[in-house]
Amino acid sequence: MSRRRVAYYYDPDVGAYSFGMTHPMKPQRMRITHELVSAYEMLPKMRVLRAKRASATDMTKFHTDEYVHFLSRVTPENARQLTYNGNQFLVGDDNPAFDGVFEFCSISAGGSVAAAQRLMEGKCDIAINWAGGLHHAKKREASGFCYVNDIVLGILEMLRSVPRVLYIDIDCHHGDGVEEAFYTTNRVMTCSFHKYGEYFPGTGTQHDKGRGKGRGYALNIPLKDGITDEAYRSVFEPVIDKILDVFQPSAIVLQCGADSLSGDKLGCLNLTMHGHANCVRYVRSKNIPLMLLGGGGYTVKNVARTWTYETACALGIENDIDLNLPWNEYFEWFGPRYRLEVPESNMEDMNTESLDKVRSNALEQLSRLRPAPSVGLQDVPRASVGEFLGIGSAHEQAPLDELDEQLAQHTRFVYNMQESMARSESESDSESDTARPRTRSRDIRSGKKRMSLLTGEIYDVPRLEERENGYYDLGCGHEPWANDAPARGVRRHFFQGGARWDPASHQIVMERERAGLSNGQVNVGRLMANGGREEEAASDPGDEMDVDSEDVQV
Repeated sequence: MSRRRVAYYYDPDVGAYSFGMTHPMKPQRMRITHELVSAYEMLPKMRVLRAKRASATDMTKFHTDEYVHFLSRVTPENARQLTYNGNQFLVGDDNPAFDGVFEFCSISAGGSVAAAQRLMEGKCDIAINWAGGLHHAKKREASGFCYVNDIVLGILEMLRSVPRVLYIDIDCHHGDGVEEAFYTTNRVMTCSFHKYGEYFPGTGTQHDKGRGKGRGYALNIPLKDGITDEAYRSVFEPVIDKILDVFQPSAIVLQCGADSLSGDKLGCLNLTMHGHANCVRYVRSKNIPLMLLGGGGYTVKNVARTWTYETACALGIENDIDLNLPWNEYFEWFGPRYRLEVPESNMEDMNTESLDKVRSNALEQLSRLRPAPSVGLQDVPRASVGEFLGIGSAHEQAPLDELDEQLAQHTRFVYNMQESMARSESESDSESDTARPRTRSRDIRSGKKRMSLLTGEIYDVPRLEERENGYYDLGCGHEPWANDAPARGVRRHFFQGGARWDPASHQIVMERERAGLSNGQVNVGRLMANGGREEEAASDPGDEMDVDSEDVQV
């Protein structure tokens, strides 16, 4: 294979975090993978980068303000209080509130967003972030060892520049968080190959196809125990070919969860390292901008082996590397064979009778799709929303034209006409593009069930009762942030902090004093661009910085 321009994102701090001694998720696997990649002398062949870590504002491009605020404050000591006795945000034992959870999430999400940006800028052909791929995280809660959905954040960044993105998931578990995020759009196709049955997360049947404009753009390939390399390839390649034909994506995100490997502690498939990596090689051969992400994988040495080999596949040198492992810091972990391999086991393949029908159903769904949707794209504005629209503070006396007057008038109208009630969290969408629309309401305050990845146990999460101040009551007797945050008002976030109409400048201005801050005024446009929050302290200059392999000591 020809060489590709590969960007490789790695933060040396990622392996320092721990979910707990007995928890199967081990962030150290990224450090071991990096050590192997370095030992094989692949780093000089790639652009090695350390991404700027994602901020809370970055995370709220998908996740709710309340959830991100929770992640930024939760610790092992206050977790019981902030989760309403374990009934909100972190349910069950899958997602512990470990030390540094927010920083860990910021590394994972920052790498995927930076990788997406670099791909869209045309600076590389393939971008790798093995710390990413956390596909179970939901908009307002953690799930399945995943806290922040870096995949969704990365795809949203791509959609600023391209009309269509294909998401492929080869993790053993259904990519439910990503599917749910894009369930009603035709700009993202999600395709998940996963074990289905009495197995976490219990979703991902072939009846789940999307809704509204997204009808048909969620594709699921449910598998049974023990699928082999050849059987997996027989369904993967024709399905991907058909997707590329009908959907014509501008970019591809491939989640390379390694729990689909043979011998994984939580997985139940029977793929070898080469069978798993064949998916990377096949997608790479299509010459479409590609982002490779990590994901699951709980037999750590096999995860490191496979992601190292798949890094070689991205570079196109997989046939040139020695399968006898070179000396590295973790060499003794790879005994007794000390080879770059994950062999299959003798487990029975339970897919022989059902796989043909699964493949046929998937191809039939794809054949019914309309031609690739046309999406009108404009230049991506890099300035803040306030600067782009000309909305400023009272002391910025720029001349106002007719458009400025109309924008200011409209902003004042919206402010004055807001309903004095808490914002509804329900959503509606249609069943299909042609049928009579049916409304599906989903209220986050209703009771729900959640499955544990660790135990398979079903949790009954109680109904949330919303208080007058906007917080939820689960019998704790108090709101969790009563001592460190002001109560939430009834108006929308943009205008709850002291906004007023200034007749002198014909603009909306924000008074810090009324918001409980310091004297003076802030730029409303910038505040809106930041989702209603103050701008954070400046980060390190530049979105990312080069990391020479000799400078990273792990």
